[in-house]
Amino acid sequence: MSTLAYFVGVCFIIICAALVVLVLAQEGKNQGLGAIQGTVENTYWGKNKGRSREGILKKVTVFLSVVFVILSVVLNMNLF
Repeated sequence: MSTLAYFVGVCFIIICAALVVLVLAQEGKNQGLGAIQGTVENTYWGKNKGRSREGILKKVTVFLSVVFVILSVVLNMNLF
């Protein structure tokens, strides 16, 4: 295997570990029973959900998931 293949493999393993940590760090969907009353959207945290810790974790998780899928396809194509 070439050096590039080792580099991509190491990146793939790091992304896998990061995804596991990020998914476990996120809170569940059943958090915040105030959503039943519809009051979550009217609060500061409801309006700025994308800027909060949960919003950032979600964006990073989606980005790393896309990179994971792309690297999976590239590694399985045996280009190296």
